[in-house]
Amino acid sequence: MVDVTAGQGVGATNAGFPTLTEIGNILKRGDIALALGVLTILVVLILPLPAIVLDLFLAISITLSILILMTSLFIQAPLEFSAFPTILLISTMLRLSLNMASTRLILSHGHEGTDAAGHVIEAFGSFVMGGNFVIGIIVFAILIIVNFVVITKGSGRIAEVAARFHLDAMPGKQMAIDADLSAGLIDEKVAKQRRKDLEDESGFFGAMDGASKFVRGDAIAGLLIVFINIVGGMIIGVAQQGLSFADAGRSYTLLTVGDGLVTQVPALIVSTAAGLLVSKAGVSGAADKALMKQFSGYPQALAMSAAVMLVLAALPGIPTIPFLALGAGAGALAWHARNRNRVTARAEEAARTAPAPGTPGAPGAAAAEEPISAALKIDDLKIELGYALLPLVNGPDGTDRLTEQIKALRRSLAIEMGFVMPAVRILDNVQLEANTYIIKIKEVDAGTGKIWPNQFMVMDPGGSQVQVPGIHTTEPTFGLPATWVDASLKEEASLKGYTVVDAATVLSTHLTELLKANMSDLLSYGEVQKLLKELPKEQSELVKDIVPGQVTVSGIQRVLQLLLAERISIRDLSTILEGIADSLAFSRNPATMVEHVRARLARQICAQNTSYSGYLPLIALSARWEQAFAESIIGQGEERSLAMQPSKLSEFMTGVREAFERAAREGEAPVLVTSAAIRPFVRSLVERFRAQTTVLSQAEIHPRARLKTVGSI
Repeated sequence: MVDVTAGQGVGATNAGFPTLTEIGNILKRGDIALALGVLTILVVLILPLPAIVLDLFLAISITLSILILMTSLFIQAPLEFSAFPTILLISTMLRLSLNMASTRLILSHGHEGTDAAGHVIEAFGSFVMGGNFVIGIIVFAILIIVNFVVITKGSGRIAEVAARFHLDAMPGKQMAIDADLSAGLIDEKVAKQRRKDLEDESGFFGAMDGASKFVRGDAIAGLLIVFINIVGGMIIGVAQQGLSFADAGRSYTLLTVGDGLVTQVPALIVSTAAGLLVSKAGVSGAADKALMKQFSGYPQALAMSAAVMLVLAALPGIPTIPFLALGAGAGALAWHARNRNRVTARAEEAARTAPAPGTPGAPGAAAAEEPISAALKIDDLKIELGYALLPLVNGPDGTDRLTEQIKALRRSLAIEMGFVMPAVRILDNVQLEANTYIIKIKEVDAGTGKIWPNQFMVMDPGGSQVQVPGIHTTEPTFGLPATWVDASLKEEASLKGYTVVDAATVLSTHLTELLKANMSDLLSYGEVQKLLKELPKEQSELVKDIVPGQVTVSGIQRVLQLLLAERISIRDLSTILEGIADSLAFSRNPATMVEHVRARLARQICAQNTSYSGYLPLIALSARWEQAFAESIIGQGEERSLAMQPSKLSEFMTGVREAFERAAREGEAPVLVTSAAIRPFVRSLVERFRAQTTVLSQAEIHPRARLKTVGSI
């Protein structure tokens, strides 16, 4: 038995200092290494460094700056180096901390000689100054001006403008992504990736706008540090160390200028990298390839440059050899670029004039022919538009109202019915009449209509013809009389109490009703699998228990399709699966399972058909008809069918039609209530002449539902 104290593992018996191996493993972690690096930079700001350690850190600073510049040159897109603002901050802090360390050494040991602050600073100072500290100061000042005034200011401005334009363009780009998604051009995964890239790009340029201020501040700090070092060094050297003014000036100036150069050169390199990065926004590919391609794309420019240099070479007093060599080189490049462009143009022309691959006589027709299997692919949902309806998806003002409405429709149907509709493909069809559209479900015409994009459809809620001048027509969804009127008559029609809708809304309403009527056909096997995979973990265990041992996925699909056929939402998939699991004890017939599931969904079904007043209006089936249906059912079990006399069927249909018309005149939209045994047969009859009528069994009436009988049959 092992006694373990709370909060202490069994393995904690070897508590103590970590071993060398453990320390090495800790240091190998990137986050720990970065944290230690930043802490080291902060420590250097405070603690003095030996000259040899300062040389090492200065070498690291120069190497890091060159690495940043090379990475900025070779990346394909700015977002590939999205960590640049962070790296810029760290490199700036590194240079400033080294400035502090070198300043401390210069002021403390500058009187001992030019190697007081390390050999790197001494080498930079001696090489640039050439024995004259005035030259060193001038060179350093020029470097400061180049970095501060030219590169830093320019790159900061580019970053500021890029950030502003990217922020302003974000809504339009988001809408374009949503439009492509709703039109079915891209899937949800691609849309999500594009949105992420858009956000990353906007955040990057915003961060670059702020990061450019680091470089600017670094240049100002470098200038101030040089001034402080020279003045402070002269005071210390002359007043405290007893050096002559000339010796102090020579020693401290060399050290200070060397220090300034060894920090400003990396700063200049990093500033150049920042400028390259922000100016690369519109350039695709690596900088060298993009520049060479664009320069060589215009041989006329190279030829003119060559001509100018050859003319300059002929002028008296101008050195001939450099200009002659450059002119000859530019001329050779122009000739090469011209020949290459000609070859490319000929290849493009040949490709345009050649027979299309797959056509008779085309070279390689057999190899390039489209496979026959590609012709088997069908679109689940498709809208074909006449040429006059194209402004609905590509308006003159850049609007895309139809696509936006389809996107909202797919979202609302997903919430209402419990699964995501397939993407809708929108395309033009020149064979259609100008104002005609066709909605196809699985490549079969499901509905058609005529609309006018720049006009409005006006309808009388009472169902009569409107008294407004326009094009009289029939509303495509419900078949009501309607009139298309000009936009100038819209307000007049609204004041008269008429319903006014635009063309895109008419089409999307028609699409909505067709989708609801054909929803069961759109629920594919793959969609059911997706719904089952997205269930919560608790419910997924139920799926494992019954699939595939007791029921297959296609069996669940059939149950869901039967529910959708009667416009019952499958969003509460957990309850539906529980009902299926219960019904498997006595039947595996989908029709029988559906009746059991419907009883489980009683609360949902009653809520779906409840009126605005809070009660469930119903029309009851009389005992006479209950008995007539019960006596007309022949067969046993799953073989049951209805065999009723045609005269009785006609009488029943007439009775149902009259009862529902009376209820409609009273402003009610009731449901038909029957016994559970005959409900499927009653529904199969009613849907033939009143497809939208809900038929419930008595088992589907929730106990807490408020009922109101508005008639009987």
